[in-house]
Amino acid sequence: MKDDHTAPAPGSASAPAAEPSRDELAERLTEVFDLVGPLYRRVQRKVEEAAPIEGLSVGVRAVLDLLRARGPMTVPQMGRAQALSRQFVQRMVNDAARQDLVESVPNPAHRRSSLIRLTDPGRTAIGAVRAREHELLRRVDDDVTMADVDACLRVLGAMHALFDDVDVD
Repeated sequence: MKDDHTAPAPGSASAPAAEPSRDELAERLTEVFDLVGPLYRRVQRKVEEAAPIEGLSVGVRAVLDLLRARGPMTVPQMGRAQALSRQFVQRMVNDAARQDLVESVPNPAHRRSSLIRLTDPGRTAIGAVRAREHELLRRVDDDVTMADVDACLRVLGAMHALFDDVDVD
């Protein structure tokens, strides 16, 4: 009869995995960076391929999606949220405004920094983009679980926090 207090044999399926050293963890996190950069650039190209359909550049799409998610914001707030320079965000806001996708409204908290908000055409445009992207993302490998996505978001969030102090302006 097996003793219930006996530890599983090393290497057996039920043996707990040893925690990696900080160096091993850092090496694996480097692999995350190695994937995130090319993934970001490929997604950017995919958005650009669809630009003739929606008429949105990657930068304008990012501004619209941020406003959709967070509501009206100032240009500096958007820049900080996206780790982009205020100048770049301002150019994207100007492009979006020329297309009647966003508008400036008074900011009760700050007279000189207007709030930027989506217009009805802006909400429609970002809704169409997100619907198309959602359909594409539904094709992800069936082996990916919600737990995998939760773990990914947790890891990327921790990595993001590590570099939160980097000035983007």
